[in-house]
Amino acid sequence: MSYLSSPRPTFTGPAHISYESVTRHLWGDKISGQVADWIYVSSSMIHQLVFCLPPGAAFRHSDSYRTIFAADEVLYVLSGFLVINNPETGEVHRINPGESVFFRRDTWHHGFNCGSEPVRVLEFMAPPPSQGTSGAYARTKPDLATPRSTLDQVLGRWPIALSEIEKDFTMRVLRDSDILWRLEGRVHRALVGILASTEHLTVGRIDLAAGQQTEIHSHAGDEGLYLSEGEIQLRTPENQGQSWFELKSGDGFYVPKGTPHQYYNVSSKPARVVFGVAPTYLPHEA
Repeated sequence: MSYLSSPRPTFTGPAHISYESVTRHLWGDKISGQVADWIYVSSSMIHQLVFCLPPGAAFRHSDSYRTIFAADEVLYVLSGFLVINNPETGEVHRINPGESVFFRRDTWHHGFNCGSEPVRVLEFMAPPPSQGTSGAYARTKPDLATPRSTLDQVLGRWPIALSEIEKDFTMRVLRDSDILWRLEGRVHRALVGILASTEHLTVGRIDLAAGQQTEIHSHAGDEGLYLSEGEIQLRTPENQGQSWFELKSGDGFYVPKGTPHQYYNVSSKPARVVFGVAPTYLPHEA
């Protein structure tokens, strides 16, 4: 969700963002629908938030709140299931917990909770609103006169027309079978799953087993992370102030570009980190 007059929390260095300290914001109006946002970070490189839709709720768009931006976005469903619709094309997708949807700039999107429990979604966006990619940009786009939420043209030809229709989809649902897996590190190997990676944004996850740690690593972009399961410790060995942080489920962390950091799971249960890095994931400029 985004971003007309949304707060833009920034930090001068590595920052633990506890759930209790996250910036709260109510997005939208009566026409678009109103959505609760928890905005973790909005730096010059990346925007990270969690939004929630109660049962039966939805976000669409209004003249003041248009959901079309000049940015790549990944939405990772934490709980419930999200139904997302491109009202320009009519395509509709269902995203279950632990799954994601990815789309690029200039993609209209509406979201719906068609279930019986709240839908909570982690969102990463880059380039971020600080670069003029959100509300100001959206207001330059023509409004949609007749939003669509069906693909009537394929009735009578489904699933025969699946490959024909899929090539024109503007959104990609990402399930476990779509993840690009990487083994990172030489001594302490970490299994890193890349959900989506473009020239603007890389989003992925790391599942840490009990007692596991990663090696020290860094990125050539700002990183925002969210702990979706378990507990971890995060170390920033070159930080002049505090360098050892404890995160619990629902907490986030901001790692500035080039900052060495390391993850530890010293608990007896597994943990999952979902992260976004923008613009460049590797530690050197491509």
